[in-house]
Amino acid sequence: MESTASPSYASTPVTAAEPGSAPAYMRAAVLVEPGRFELQEVERPEPGPGQVRIRLQGTGVCASNIPAFEGREWFSYPLGPGELGHEGWGVIDALGEGVEGLETGDRVAALSFRAYAEYDIADAEAVVRLPASLKERPFPGEALGCAMNIFRRAQIEPGQTVAIVGIGFLGGALTQLATRAGARVIAIARSTSALSLAKLMGAADLVRMDDHARIIAQVEQLTGGAFCPRVIECTGKQWPLDLAAELTGFGGRMVIAGYHQDGPRQVDMQLWNWRGFDVVNAHERDPAACMRGLREAVEAVAAGRLDPSPLLTHRFALSELNEALHACATRPEGFTKAVVLMPRNGSHG
Repeated sequence: MESTASPSYASTPVTAAEPGSAPAYMRAAVLVEPGRFELQEVERPEPGPGQVRIRLQGTGVCASNIPAFEGREWFSYPLGPGELGHEGWGVIDALGEGVEGLETGDRVAALSFRAYAEYDIADAEAVVRLPASLKERPFPGEALGCAMNIFRRAQIEPGQTVAIVGIGFLGGALTQLATRAGARVIAIARSTSALSLAKLMGAADLVRMDDHARIIAQVEQLTGGAFCPRVIECTGKQWPLDLAAELTGFGGRMVIAGYHQDGPRQVDMQLWNWRGFDVVNAHERDPAACMRGLREAVEAVAAGRLDPSPLLTHRFALSELNEALHACATRPEGFTKAVVLMPRNGSHG
């Protein structure tokens, strides 16, 4: 799944408890060097004014973590405790000064940045309550919010044909959202398991992503030569981006949802100009837009318009974070998205 978190991974400092009292501790994963998270015991953070502390129940594992996990020259190691985790959910266990409208015991999804830990801090305005109907269900809210924002910006209408290039977490979620909105989805994916997932999520047509020219010919045949008024590229790679442009019909909309994290791209401007389609970068960076997506995700899952459970294919403990990131990077057959689940009793501190 693609992150809306800042590339700098802004984080909240770990602070001690009240003066004169013994500090409480928690376990947090620390990326000490490329390829190796280490579980450490660190002081549990305290919420500042306008903040809440969340006893995390789990967090999603995002593909945007892969560059830091593999090692890039712009990262410095070790990272801070819990850093890179930004898809957390859990229960509020402490309120900072001035927080209104939230209570300890509220189960929430949050936009926070140190969720690879037993506790994290979030601004009160960056959390959304989870309704009782979602009790005990994993809820990587930031990732689901991304899917809702992409869906909104795609402007999919009933009766349209939508090609989705790449069926992972985002592609699967968007397949279901588009189908339930009355669109016909052509799902394009490499693996048998991804195509099976697309069918489960409602895709009308399945196309294996293997040969560029063959895919174009097949989609042309499926659409009577008109191609697609909406195409969503979910892979973050050059070839699928080229393919997405070829599949977008005249005056259509090509939506870039894949997280292009490995440098510049080249595009066929002659084709783009000739087709006259709109190009939408569907990554939100405005915190207000991210929160809108998170709220819409909670509403969509609660109402049954989106069921993320088939997308959360692999579960790991916090101590298994290295294995979780390795699976995210290598994507074994049957893998869509991993979540890290915390012990039910929370911190041992």
